[in-house]
Amino acid sequence: MLTLALGVVFAVLYAVYRRKDPRLLRNGVFLTAAVVFGVLGVLLIAAPHSLVAALLLGLLGLAVPVSIVIFGIGLIRNGFTMMKKEGRSLGNRLSLLLGIAVLVLPVISVVLVIALKVPGFFLASLIAFVSAYASLAFVSFAIYSIVYGRMRHDIDPVAIVVHGSGLAGGAVPPLLRGRLDRGIRAHYAEYVRGRRPLIVPSGGQGSDETRPEGEAMAEYLREQGVPEDLIVPETRSTTTAENIRMSADLLADLGRPGPMLLVTSDYHVLRTASLARRMGVEAQVVGSRTARYYVPSAFIREFIALIVENRIVSIVALLPFVVLFVSLAITTLSLG
Repeated sequence: MLTLALGVVFAVLYAVYRRKDPRLLRNGVFLTAAVVFGVLGVLLIAAPHSLVAALLLGLLGLAVPVSIVIFGIGLIRNGFTMMKKEGRSLGNRLSLLLGIAVLVLPVISVVLVIALKVPGFFLASLIAFVSAYASLAFVSFAIYSIVYGRMRHDIDPVAIVVHGSGLAGGAVPPLLRGRLDRGIRAHYAEYVRGRRPLIVPSGGQGSDETRPEGEAMAEYLREQGVPEDLIVPETRSTTTAENIRMSADLLADLGRPGPMLLVTSDYHVLRTASLARRMGVEAQVVGSRTARYYVPSAFIREFIALIVENRIVSIVALLPFVVLFVSLAITTLSLG
């Protein structure tokens, strides 16, 4: 009963804080906890009275080791796919390296316990706690990124800002085209409601590009039938933060300040929303779909970047796991 009650508490927290600001990172933690405790609570209550519930509860116990193996193998396969299609950079090897770590760390933990006895048990426990924290944080991030990216935002945007992602030979490549098409759909949805927001293709010129991304993006928008008077290119930004700030400044200079709807790739949605919130910019974010093989590696990169950008919050969130580890160590030593 307590487990189900925790699920309800986390569900209420999720509803309250999502209403307060859907860009809050804690929403993902509340949502994940609500689902986990809610499902587990229902199964625990039903298990004594239902064979199906009892079997499902047993399967959940097996799910952890099985999921570790499946997840690790899947990441390794994705790593090889990324290197084949995107190159052998460190970023493209992340899923491969993480997959190896997922499979190797449990083996290392067992070896530590066998070889070092009590000290090895402490080290194995530390590995387990840190791994549990990282896994829960990543799952929360991934789940809420998907939920937030498909959320209908109740705002009246003065502009739809499409973030650049790089050109290929001066032309718009598939990834960027996906963002622009998503921006066009968002603009059409606003038009149906009787609104005519501007569209701001945002992106400067990289060292390997022949022209600013904003210009190429504006050209694509015109080809797709977007009215010329609604297209306002921003052609100086080189980072996500600059996309947001310079687009907001451009709109203010035009006498059109107000809320913006930012468009990026689905894996980049939550980090962009969090960044806009920290910058104090009134904006919500929607995402465009990405090629399936690219998603795991992209989510891993975004998660690492988000942890680094929010390192203070990450350290605070890690404290309960540290307390658990210290408590376990003290208990074990006292029993010894």
